[in-house]
Amino acid sequence: MLRFRDGQEEAFTELVERNSGKVHGLIYRFLGSPAQVEDLTQEVFLRIHRTAARYQPKAKFSTWLYRIVANLCFNAMRRRRKGYARQMAGLDDEDGETFFRSIPDSRQGSNPREGLDNTELRRHVAVAIDMLPENQKIAIILNKYENKSYEDVAQVLGVSAMAVKSLLSRARRNLRRTLEPYVRP
Repeated sequence: MLRFRDGQEEAFTELVERNSGKVHGLIYRFLGSPAQVEDLTQEVFLRIHRTAARYQPKAKFSTWLYRIVANLCFNAMRRRRKGYARQMAGLDDEDGETFFRSIPDSRQGSNPREGLDNTELRRHVAVAIDMLPENQKIAIILNKYENKSYEDVAQVLGVSAMAVKSLLSRARRNLRRTLEPYVRP
């Protein structure tokens, strides 16, 4: 980023190549809509390009990048909520892909029934995450799926590490409450 800021145009191409997959995946996890991913991924890099002259490395580049992604996703979620109510069971888009596929399956079972149960549980987890308030949703995704520390999440969200800890605690409590009917003791 510093090379690009200082006038090396080819550095921008390298920056996009290194980070577009990460940005793409993060937007998909936030929004669950492949239709919006490409547009928002391009918008992230357009914003980076437009603001390059003002870039100051106060934190890690990835933190600054995630902040841009988070802001764009917050805006998209707000527009979506104003525009229409999503059906919980209908997270499919026109390509037939669904958000729940982005939730990793940590349990490996050889029983086909267990695999079906795992897929169904991942679907319920994805729906539950999608229902969280915006800050909780982004905190969970960054912390659990992007393996970001409390401090990194705090910088992205512009809050303290203690506030992130509180957000994650509330998110887990909300997820537990929502998922309780689907998890067997």
